[in-house]
Amino acid sequence: EGSLVILVQVNPGEAFTIQRDDGQIQCITGPAQVPMMSPNGSVPQIYVPPGYVQQIIEENGVRRVLVLPQTEFHPGGHSPLHHPPPPPPHAHLQAFIPHPHIMHPHPHLYSGMAGGTGDMNPQYISQYHPAHTTIYSEQDTHPPHGRAAFAHRDERASKTYERLQKKLKERQGVGGGGGGGLALSKDSPPPSPQKSRGTPPSGGDLHNGLGGKGAEEQAQPSTAVTGLGKSPGRGKETESGGRIYIRVTDIQAKGASLSWVAPSQTEGDDEPTEGEEGSAEPSFMYEVSVSYCGKDGKYKSAYSGVELSATLQDLRPATDYHVRVQAMCNCLQGVPSEPVSFTTLSCEPDRPSPPRKASGTKSSLVLQWKAPCDNGSKIQNYILQWDEGKGTDAFEQCYYGPQKQYRLTKLSTASRYYFRLAAKNDMGVSEFSEVVHIMTSCSVPAPPLSPELIQSGVTWLCVRWHRPAGSPKEDEISYVLEMEEEGSGYGFQASYDGDELSHTVRNLHRSTTYRFRVIAYNAEGKSIPSGVSEFTTAPDRPGCPCRLAVKGKPHPTSFRLTWDPPKDNGGSDVTKYVAELSEGLSPSWNQVYSGSAMECVCDDLSPGCSYQARVHCISAGGESQPLQVQTPPVPPGPCQPPRVVGKPKAREVQLRWAPPLVDGGSAVSLYSVEMFAPQVDEGWEVYQGSELDCTVGSLLPGRTYGFRLRAANKAGVISSIHTLQARPLLYSPSTCLGLRWEAPCDHGSEITSYQIDLGERQPILTGPVTKYIIQNLQPDTTYRYSDISVIEHVVHFMIRIQALNSLGAGPFSHTFKLKTKPLPPLPPRLECTASSHQTLRLKWGDGPAKAQPTDSLQYHLQMEDKNGRFISLYKGPCHTHKVQRLNESTSYVFRIQAFNEAGEGPFSTVYTFTTPLSPPAPLKAPRVERVDESCEVSWETLPPMKGDPVIYCLQSMQGNSEFKQIYKGSATSYQLPNLSSSTEYRFRVCAIRQCQDAPEIIGPYSSTVILLPPRVDTPGVSGATGSKAAEAQKPKRSLTDEQFSFLIIALLAVTSILIAVAIQYFVIE
Repeated sequence: EGSLVILVQVNPGEAFTIQRDDGQIQCITGPAQVPMMSPNGSVPQIYVPPGYVQQIIEENGVRRVLVLPQTEFHPGGHSPLHHPPPPPPHAHLQAFIPHPHIMHPHPHLYSGMAGGTGDMNPQYISQYHPAHTTIYSEQDTHPPHGRAAFAHRDERASKTYERLQKKLKERQGVGGGGGGGLALSKDSPPPSPQKSRGTPPSGGDLHNGLGGKGAEEQAQPSTAVTGLGKSPGRGKETESGGRIYIRVTDIQAKGASLSWVAPSQTEGDDEPTEGEEGSAEPSFMYEVSVSYCGKDGKYKSAYSGVELSATLQDLRPATDYHVRVQAMCNCLQGVPSEPVSFTTLSCEPDRPSPPRKASGTKSSLVLQWKAPCDNGSKIQNYILQWDEGKGTDAFEQCYYGPQKQYRLTKLSTASRYYFRLAAKNDMGVSEFSEVVHIMTSCSVPAPPLSPELIQSGVTWLCVRWHRPAGSPKEDEISYVLEMEEEGSGYGFQASYDGDELSHTVRNLHRSTTYRFRVIAYNAEGKSIPSGVSEFTTAPDRPGCPCRLAVKGKPHPTSFRLTWDPPKDNGGSDVTKYVAELSEGLSPSWNQVYSGSAMECVCDDLSPGCSYQARVHCISAGGESQPLQVQTPPVPPGPCQPPRVVGKPKAREVQLRWAPPLVDGGSAVSLYSVEMFAPQVDEGWEVYQGSELDCTVGSLLPGRTYGFRLRAANKAGVISSIHTLQARPLLYSPSTCLGLRWEAPCDHGSEITSYQIDLGERQPILTGPVTKYIIQNLQPDTTYRYSDISVIEHVVHFMIRIQALNSLGAGPFSHTFKLKTKPLPPLPPRLECTASSHQTLRLKWGDGPAKAQPTDSLQYHLQMEDKNGRFISLYKGPCHTHKVQRLNESTSYVFRIQAFNEAGEGPFSTVYTFTTPLSPPAPLKAPRVERVDESCEVSWETLPPMKGDPVIYCLQSMQGNSEFKQIYKGSATSYQLPNLSSSTEYRFRVCAIRQCQDAPEIIGPYSSTVILLPPRVDTPGVSGATGSKAAEAQKPKRSLTDEQFSFLIIALLAVTSILIAVAIQYFVIE
């Protein structure tokens, strides 16, 4: 009923040793809580080392005994912990007995305060069982500081405990004991809150420079205790296996001192005696590494040298660190020491940021600030100081408290105040922040002056205004610019709100009047609106004039231009038009007119030249874009044929081409490649883009493909065709034989291969297949095969074939004869035997012009059309062909191919033949009229032939003589004087084409016209004779096609009417 449960807390890295009834020493390593039970409810007095005090904490009915360093001064101002007077040893301990069930460590009962126990009678301290993880108590208890649990360290703690027990037994066996308890420092600082920045230290780690080494701690009945301040020093570090042990001393908030001893040379070496000389000690280098991410975190080098101590600087307050040291000798690195963990002390907060103004009026200010880093100790209060508006460096405190904002009242209007801020915690007061000045608000500002216009644009207006008169400079005044569009009916609308004194209003309408006014305001309110100002946006430049054209017929040296006004004048009337001319494609322009009229005369021009004209207009808004009239671009010139890059592959071919020589006045922007399969009229596009090469794939081996290349600019497309042949690896019937056979019976063992015996040639060994192609044979050769059927072509080849399996080779098959086909014929040579301006007669090969249909060798003639594609002209056995309906002076491209039963041979190289120029057309018979003793001969006119002028040649024959030329020129009539009255004259005329780069071409002569001599007979006779002569002079006229068609239609109509009448009369009636 009156029993009391007491927990003795053991911190990580520390050990708690007790002596049981049987005399055995038991060592309990932290973290752990050792439960004890008091039957009479009293608390035992535990012996503590000098400089430490005992503290009892009761929580939820469970008491805990803590051993803490004794403190003489606490910067936070708290009262020191209760220090009971040191009791005599073993006082009141007879009243306690061990608790039978609650002897296991609780994973959550861990405090950041150091603790331990003194020398106690073993009958009052129960045996500790580290294998268990639960404390069975009447209530669950939690540590006052809420540190994280160390349940995940129980296994490591158990291993440390077993290792310490083993060392203890070994030392007891050899008589070793005692020695070297840790000396505790009296002036250890009080504990401070810690901020864990990594993994909590394990049971084997050293905390604040001290750790539980079983061989040392268990020699004394008291437990080694340490706090979170200076670490108590050791008399001497025990060296084991050459490893260095490091200790941390003089721990401060932002620094710590480290020290260590040099490692021993060999493990277990005894100290030299007096008579022996000590060996020379080696020279060691030491490297200290620090980690703030836990024991297993990343270590950074903080010191490297030969000294046995170091000082760490620039550390973070209230932060856990792990430190280790490593020795190096002659480029050899030793084993790093066990990491030692320590926690820097807390200190005063960091320097805070200056306060800021949250709100304010004319007589009050509300200031706010943010909490700085507390450096491990909670901020208790803030100190806000100000200069009371005096403008001096003397500051007075205006607020002291824990809040993060403060309101100051009863201040002066539009006054400047200076403030600074500091933070305070248990460790002290931080530095003051930077000085910041904050002003109180002013009264409602006076109305500003009317806004002014700085600059105007087509869609924007730049407006400015001035600060209200009499307002202090310290007053924070903002402005609202209001705008009203004339005639909109919406009133004034806010277009700007800010503290600037100018603003550009955008997205306005051109040539439109807007009204503006300004309102000033501050924290106290808005002023009366200013006076209204009116500003107008500028007009825009006009559009291009419309319908620029040449009026009337152009003259050799002048023409008249006319145009219409622009559809959009930009908001202002057009004041002037300007017309300019450029000769040909020259980029220079010359002004020919400037005025308000909408037409002008361009004179002083060169006859026979082309000109470009443009016109633009000018208004108050500026100058319009020119309206230009020029010759439009044309499609680019013919493309050069594409070429094959490299050797065509089995299923793809790479093409490359050059741009056209003539771009037609516009740059080529697109190329298109179309492919035409054999015996397919329509092609499909395989490439489109601006590059000059492409790769065409998915082709069939051994096929001939046509490719059409087209170049395009903004005016149109021009195309060119080029045909090429992709000849990849192909099985030719002239050099290859395809064999196929049936698999024989395998007699229970799978056939693995076949052997083809070729007689004199090397045998061929194939896999387990039933067909094979023999290559590299001679064309038109007889061979023999053995019971083999041909896949494609009948050949003769003497072969034996046998099947093989794992047991051996089977018998050979029977023989069989096959024959390879001859090679396809080569193309013949093509030549032109006759030509005219409309026809070309072609001939190839040796043989008759007309061959028999039974001839095995035939030919295929093709011609390239205007699109660059080859079209078929003739296919048959003949050796000549006449190509008709051609154009004069035009080059045509041909190619020819021979084929027979062996297949189609390759196409020949292309041949180009050109048709000659055409002669002029024959003229009709000239007209002859006698005038007294002379006559006038006239004939019809022929137009120029493709730019070549046409002249005429008139010949006459007098009597029975020959025709003689009497006129040659471009006129269409000629007067022959001094005619003989007794001689008969005959006339004929022909046209002559005067070529520029070739001799003249004479056309056929017209029919002859006879001029009979006049007769002087009787009037009747002479009249009859004259009429006959006139009839003779009149040429016979033939019916035109239209007249002949009309005559036939008329005859058919008359015939139909007669037939209808006959049927009506004879049949119906």
